Amino acid sequence: MYVRLTGMLESVEDGIAIVDTGPFAYGVLIPACDAPRLAIRTGETITFHTLHYVESQGQGATLLPRLIGFASETDRAFFELFTTVKGVGYRKALRALSIPSCEVARAIDRRDTDLLQTLKEIGKRTAQTIVAELHGKVDAYLVETGGTGESAAVPITAVTAEALAVLVQLGEPRSRAERLVSHVMPSLPDDCTTEDVVAAALNVTPV
Repeated sequence: MYVRLTGMLESVEDGIAIVDTGPFAYGVLIPACDAPRLAIRTGETITFHTLHYVESQGQGATLLPRLIGFASETDRAFFELFTTVKGVGYRKALRALSIPSCEVARAIDRRDTDLLQTLKEIGKRTAQTIVAELHGKVDAYLVETGGTGESAAVPITAVTAEALAVLVQLGEPRSRAERLVSHVMPSLPDDCTTEDVVAAALNVTPV
């Protein structure tokens, strides 16, 4: 079983990160939310906390080994919990996790099925099932901690989740993006758009 993998990030494309470890290059499946962050780190040495599983192909006739890579052990643990939900397999979960696991956990904790339905391939019934099966089990995943050990309290909605993803894609570290969004949200109207949040965040004096 592979639990950790360190190497040079060669490329990120179609949900797969290629990691060069020297004698071998590994194709590592990644959650959708991690792709923008990783895309700007190509050429760097990174560490994935990995989950190793076997995927069936052709109605189970062929079994192929797969590696999924996560930024932290906490993200990996949340993924394992998330995939205990009926109807949420590994591939579906990778596509669905287009926002960080802490934000999904907050939505579950708040019974926010509207936010869960914004995740790819998660419809109303699946969102309700996720809340029914995982509510009360996600306390350990509610806060994302930055490099300083401090967390940013961001009001999580579909708009702020999208704004955070855009800021990360533009190169902002995740912890700073959360601080920026948390800083500007009180001054924005309730009906603000993702573009409004991103524009306001980019105009903030460094925080």
